[in-house]
Amino acid sequence: MKIDLTDTTSSKINKALVQGRRSIGTPAVGMVLTLVIVTDEENAYDALRAANEASREHPSRTLVVIKRVSRSPRDRTTSRLDAEVRVGVEAGTGETVVLRLYGEVINHAQSVVLPLLLPDAPVVAWWPVNAPLDPAKDPLGALAQRRVTDTYAAEQPNDELEARAGAYTPGDTDLSWTRITPWRSMLAAALDQVTCKVNSVEVEGEEFNPSCELLAMWLAGRLDVPVKRSVSSGPGLTAVRMQTDCGAIVLDRPDGSLATLSIQGQPDRAVALKRRETSELIAEELRRLDPDDTYAAALKFGVDRLGDRATATVGQEPAADTAAPATAPAPAKKAAAKKAPAKSAAKKSASKAAAK
Repeated sequence: MKIDLTDTTSSKINKALVQGRRSIGTPAVGMVLTLVIVTDEENAYDALRAANEASREHPSRTLVVIKRVSRSPRDRTTSRLDAEVRVGVEAGTGETVVLRLYGEVINHAQSVVLPLLLPDAPVVAWWPVNAPLDPAKDPLGALAQRRVTDTYAAEQPNDELEARAGAYTPGDTDLSWTRITPWRSMLAAALDQVTCKVNSVEVEGEEFNPSCELLAMWLAGRLDVPVKRSVSSGPGLTAVRMQTDCGAIVLDRPDGSLATLSIQGQPDRAVALKRRETSELIAEELRRLDPDDTYAAALKFGVDRLGDRATATVGQEPAADTAAPATAPAPAKKAAAKKAPAKSAAKKSASKAAAK
């Protein structure tokens, strides 16, 4: 069932939701959260379809906020709210309200959304495109316990990663991180099968794919080894090669669907590692509403060390002829200072010996 409301208010939208539930014979509310999607008209259809498919696992009230750009100065000073209320089969297993904001009300979207949130239920905000640099300080993001962005949709994904690291707040997450969950699980399982020490890692994938950077940061932080980031033609993330004392461990996925896991001394194994749809990614994110500390650690570890995509190495100190980043975080400087005394003492001893 679909109800169209023109030049309406949040109160009228709530009444339309109650009317719609009664009309289809389900007056009770069995939803577990509110999903707020902030997008534009171009991407609204795909985002809403993904949310409806995810609602099979997580029944929710979905609020789609579309900020319409006014064409003339007169229209920009005139506020209007149009809504489209969907219940029943057209809204998956929950309810959907598409909100189109015009004029001054665009700057006060949180005032429209707040009365429509489910009472005593968690709120998740999702920006499929054009996410704010600091989602937690965004008026709509401030209403949510979890804030989902996607750096893959940014024009400069690596710059976006740096901004995310600088503005990270517990509850932030990224679909580029969610995409590598199967890779992280498979690599962890492969390392559980051997007792060898990992010496170095190479992560191979598309040039402008932030999932590759996030995987490299995660591996460098967890294994404390140099991680090289190399470029391939894709699709997406194509291979991870770990050099160990017992030989190489390789997870190779050249076609974006089927991967091959190779461990020294064991037969090669085919692994299903297909690229997942957005609905699967959103469903995974909605399974947990607590802060993702692993994502936070990976994001902050190597974001200031991103360089040339073809030769960048995450987890190594800069070469002698390469200047260290001017904006390196204070904890990294302190850690480097703690390591310095031992090296300085060695240099002094060598100098004294040479003088003698």
